[in-house]
Amino acid sequence: MNVRNVVLALVGAALVALPFVYREPYHIHILILILIWAFAYTSWSMMGRFGLVSLGHGGFMGVGAYVTALLWNHLGVSPWLGIPLAMATAAVLAVIVGYPCFRFRITGHYFVLVTLALSGIVLQVITATRDYTGGSLGYTPNRARSGSGLMALQFDDKTTWYLIALGVWVCGLLIWRWVDRSMDRYALEAISEDEDAAAAAGVNVTAEKLKITVISALMTALAGALYCQYQMFISPDTVSGIAVSLQMVFAVIVGGLYVSLGPTVGAIVTIMLAEVLRIGFGTKAVGWDNLVYGVLLVLFIIFLPKGILGSILERVRGAKRA
Repeated sequence: MNVRNVVLALVGAALVALPFVYREPYHIHILILILIWAFAYTSWSMMGRFGLVSLGHGGFMGVGAYVTALLWNHLGVSPWLGIPLAMATAAVLAVIVGYPCFRFRITGHYFVLVTLALSGIVLQVITATRDYTGGSLGYTPNRARSGSGLMALQFDDKTTWYLIALGVWVCGLLIWRWVDRSMDRYALEAISEDEDAAAAAGVNVTAEKLKITVISALMTALAGALYCQYQMFISPDTVSGIAVSLQMVFAVIVGGLYVSLGPTVGAIVTIMLAEVLRIGFGTKAVGWDNLVYGVLLVLFIIFLPKGILGSILERVRGAKRA
């Protein structure tokens, strides 16, 4: 076993043991949010790193959260079944939107606008069907009707949720690594450079783009469902719409688009920034996080285009070469 594997094993053991050693509820709560959002940001980076800039992921996350909650509240479908159904719904939505775009070579800013419309449509549907979704007032999954909350995927113990969030976050990193080491990565990189040349070389452009889009949509819907089950309250502003999509873009760019842990760094920045504003300014700072995101995004694009983690790794590699 090499040094890298030993370090990974020690870090993994420390992360698993953390909630059993340190039991401060608020801090564990923040860690859970960071892990869930890091998974969501990782799902966006699956597409973004290959030039597929999507502003529709707020829609996928909203579908994951609301479909799971609605199935449980109105039909009594357990989230253990509702979450896969919500993920399947998001995947179908990704195919409906993505296939025509990829088939007819809708790329660049046109693709961004199509995905932007997707987020807007999902947001409007949630708001318009307020008799079922609660609209802009938000929506709360029913509490477990009897017995254990296991069937309802509801746990009062934050340690349980921390371990669930940690496991999902690790799965996200493994999926990112799997894509990074597969032949799909080279196909998608070729497509991002020149679609015509990639097609001439035998790459099925539509299939490759659609594959990574569906994977990303599935992961994002799962993040939305888990966020819903953990917080036990969702609203269009927190899990859907354009603002959530822009938050994902900001976090990934700030953390590092081309590094597996970049989205996690971005999650730490966004969650801590939101908490600092909430604690420091209260209701006076409502909406300030989006303003700060915008300013920081411009600064990072100009001065740190590779993000925090990407820039650090680049300097380390440069120091080693020297």
